[in-house]
Amino acid sequence: MSLANTNSPQNAASWWSRPSGGREVLLTALPLVISSLSWTIMTFVDRMFLFSVSGAAMSAAFFASVVWFGLFCLPLGTCSYASTFIAQYFGDHQPKRIGPSMWQSVWMSFTAVPVAMVAIPFAPLIFSVANHGTETASMEVSYFQILCLAGPALVISQGFSSFYSGRGETWVVMFVDAVVTLINLALDYLWIFGYGGFPEMGIVGAGMATAVAFWLKVVIYLCLVLQRKHRLTFNTLQGFRFDPKLFYRLLYFGGPSGLQMLLDVLGFSVFVLLIGRLGTLESEATSMAFSISTLAFMPIYGFSLAVSILVGQRLGENRDDLASQATWTTYQIALAYIGLVSFFYIFLPDLFLFGFFKQSAQNVSDQAALRTMASNLLCFVATYNLLDATLMIFVSALKGAGDTRFILNVSLLMATLLAGLGWLAVEVLQFGVYGCWTVLTVWIWGLGITYVCRFLQGKWKSMRVIEVRGTGHSPGSTSQNGQPSKTADPTVAQ
Repeated sequence: MSLANTNSPQNAASWWSRPSGGREVLLTALPLVISSLSWTIMTFVDRMFLFSVSGAAMSAAFFASVVWFGLFCLPLGTCSYASTFIAQYFGDHQPKRIGPSMWQSVWMSFTAVPVAMVAIPFAPLIFSVANHGTETASMEVSYFQILCLAGPALVISQGFSSFYSGRGETWVVMFVDAVVTLINLALDYLWIFGYGGFPEMGIVGAGMATAVAFWLKVVIYLCLVLQRKHRLTFNTLQGFRFDPKLFYRLLYFGGPSGLQMLLDVLGFSVFVLLIGRLGTLESEATSMAFSISTLAFMPIYGFSLAVSILVGQRLGENRDDLASQATWTTYQIALAYIGLVSFFYIFLPDLFLFGFFKQSAQNVSDQAALRTMASNLLCFVATYNLLDATLMIFVSALKGAGDTRFILNVSLLMATLLAGLGWLAVEVLQFGVYGCWTVLTVWIWGLGITYVCRFLQGKWKSMRVIEVRGTGHSPGSTSQNGQPSKTADPTVAQ
């Protein structure tokens, strides 16, 4: 299938109303896009608040949050894969398997607790390696240690949210994220600057606000999933029991997805930490550009979550044709959005930079140099945005089918390549900040092209992660007609 021709009114109407068309995609995706934007707004405003305190505080928060997110990527990516199981069970009309799938993800999420406990005492060592200076490193350690307390909540809430996202009730995810974001921003304002009778805590206050918001999110989701209607229809209370077979399947298919996320973020983390060694100006401009880039990235991330759900549901119905159509429809919408934002990044960068400099404590000359460099880096963001959208949409489509082993293999290669090239550019060739960003751009292009080629091969169409009702066929098996094979083992789905 190729991109649809929507030039004529008839074609446009068909594109909008057909199964897996524009209307269906947007109904699923827009709440997830808004949910992703709420996270973007939260981090964006958080960075602006901290930049008004000092540029070092903003940089410290950015680098520490990147390392923190990387630390929890493995359990987060594994647990979030429950949405694929739930989507396929939902498409195959097996509602009683949905609650147990959610709970296996929640049980798996508790692995984040020892991760957090081990990371906290090692924080000074982690950030001393980055060599970002005494002041910045001290703030990085404080912020990171507080965020570690929020790490388990991040993962647990992801397991609960899969109950809604996998079934396509993405508006619930949007509502919860919006409420939590508003609470986080209010606490940021009070605790960073010391309003409302609270002491002024700066970056420590920002970390505490995030931790409180994430744990509140867990409580909200727990109350929602245990509603009576969900207990009766989806087995959300009785499914609380540990199911070894289902847990293993989630680990088998979700584990590579979590490793892929870990490797990608790890490679990216090494890259940004290396850029931090170039100097204060380069560090602040990079953190500023990446913070602004989330305005493009996070909505596309919302679309990518939607395509994974739609592909899972359609494959559960054994309609790989509609799964493919949903992917291409989502990709068209994503390209339209990312193209518009990229245009503004190039021609109106001050539209995004204004909030950072409005209340900055820096002098005029420092601001001018930082504004110029950040504007130039936004041009790099615009350059790789289209391929970044391609990467996210098609890798999510493959995940929705269960093609996680291929994704893991690609990530092993590409994450190592990014970290290695980043080190070579900074420490050996001394390319400077623009040379490093060129490396990042080419890396994203390579990933985008790789995943779209894999999608076009079509192997994903015959993959499933669930057992099919009434057949006795094993999950994860494949056949030529898209039905599970009687003899195949889950370990050979890829």
